[in-house]
Formats: sequence, structure tokens, C-alpha cells
Amino acid sequence: MKILVTGGAGFIASQITDAYIAAGHQVVVLDNLVTGKRENLNPEATFYQMDIQDPALVEVFKRHQFDIVNHHAAQMDVRRSVEDPIYDARNNVLGFLNILQASAKTGVKRVIFASSGGAIYGEQDSFPADERHKTQPCSPYGITKLVGEKYLFFYSQTWGIGHTILRYANVYGPRQNPHGEAGVVAIFCSRLLAGEEPVINGTGEQTRDFVFVADVVAANLLALAQTSNDTFNIGTGHESTINEVYRTLNALIGSNKPEKHGPAKEGEQFRSVIDASHAARMLGWKPRFTLETGLHETVEFFKKARS
Repeated sequence: MKILVTGGAGFIASQITDAYIAAGHQVVVLDNLVTGKRENLNPEATFYQMDIQDPALVEVFKRHQFDIVNHHAAQMDVRRSVEDPIYDARNNVLGFLNILQASAKTGVKRVIFASSGGAIYGEQDSFPADERHKTQPCSPYGITKLVGEKYLFFYSQTWGIGHTILRYANVYGPRQNPHGEAGVVAIFCSRLLAGEEPVINGTGEQTRDFVFVADVVAANLLALAQTSNDTFNIGTGHESTINEVYRTLNALIGSNKPEKHGPAKEGEQFRSVIDASHAARMLGWKPRFTLETGLHETVEFFKKARS
């Protein structure tokens, strides 16, 4: 198949690109390199340095006639979305609409959309949350992801474009940027290895469902075979506190740094954990990596990157 991967120089989508190419697909990567890195690009992929808001985007679609669009390009920083909701909406709503319009004009068959299983549900009423849990996002980032899902329904009804929505838990692992839109695992790894004391926001007793990037890549491979429109949580169903993650990384790295706490951040919910049993039934997907195994792999990556 001919596949466009947006954000394909980034943490998650670059590894999806690698997997698609290894599976024999023709892949085009689109990335503006604001947070993506050239060193993440697969040399076998055709690369366009372009923003998803660029009006010339449709010419790329016309040139390649994609079967599938895998959409990961986004403003992913919850805190920045709180500080600047307009910037967040330009990227995550208007940019995505530009992708969808180009898809409609050129006969794209299906869109695989990277959504959020944490930010969309907001402060949960039940644990773990399944896909039927009410959506009550606490941040502009979560709102834009929900808006993207609604637009996919419209383009399916109006233009016949199929969609698979993957609502990720907190993804971590190799290639994650310890700056910018970074997750807590990458920040802790980078700073502990540098001999610094990371700051834990709030009490550290807030929980997250941490899913390893290789498991997320596997879900995106399985999504290629989907023919019906569906939404899937992609997570482990297990809660871990930020303090627990810090202590595990501290032990793996052997840094023995004391816990240092700062103020809590606006727009971040306290508990987040999602139920991925629907993905197990319909996609045949289950996470293979435990948190400890995934953290070990991540620490080894950051060690090699430093050397």
C-alpha cells in the first residue's frame, strides 16, 4: 500500500514508518521538523519537510495517490495547549482539516488517527475507562483530539473515507524527546543520567497508564487490515504513579537522587488508565511489554544516546 505518515520524523510515527517499510509498504513522510528529528527518518521513505497547514499539501496527495493516511502530526504538549489554545487548534484542528480535505480530493481510502486515551476522557468516572466512557477533556489538547474524531465521522459519512481511531495511553520509549512535548519518562531519564534532580509535578501520586512505543507500533500495523470504522484504546489497563516511575528509573540508573516536588500543572488530570479489551477482541492487539521491561529498554536507549 501507499501510506502517508504525518509527523513521521517524531518519536512514535518514525517507528511506525520503520515498521510499515519493513512490512513492504511504500511510505511517504511529512514533517515540519519543529519537534521531529532528521535522524529519525527512514532512508527508504520519501520525505517532505512541510507543515500540515500548508495549502500546497494537496499537491503531495495528488502526486502519490495514497491508500492510507496515518496521522500523527500534532501539537502534543498539554501545558502549551493550556497556555495557547489558539496555537493548539491551528495545528490540531485546522492542520488536520487540511489533511482530510486533501484526502477527500484524492481518493484516500482510510485514515488512522492518533488520538488520546488520557486527555479525551479527562477526570474519569470509572477505572479503567473503556471507549464508551464519557468524554470530558480537561485541556485544549484533549478537546482538539475529540474534535478530530468528530471530523472523521463527518468525512466518513460525506466522502466515504474509512477511519481507525487509536486512543493512546501515555506512550514512552526510545526516541522520545526529553524536551518540547516530552513525557515524564523521557524527562526523568535524561535528567537522572545527566546527574540532575528532576522535578515531580505535584504530589507525584497522580497515575498514568504507561504503554511502550513498540506496542503502539504493533497496533498501527494491525490497523492497516481494518475495514470498519472503529475506535480503540491502546493502553495496558494498569495504573502507575509518577513517584513509582521515578523510583524505578532511579534504581535502574543507579542515581539515588531524592524526590523533588514542584507545583501541579494546570490541565492535567489526576488519574488516567484505559481499558484496551476492545482492541484485544477486534484488532488482536495486546501489550507485550511490562512497565519495568519498557523502562529498562528506554534507559538503555538514553544511555547510548548520551555516549
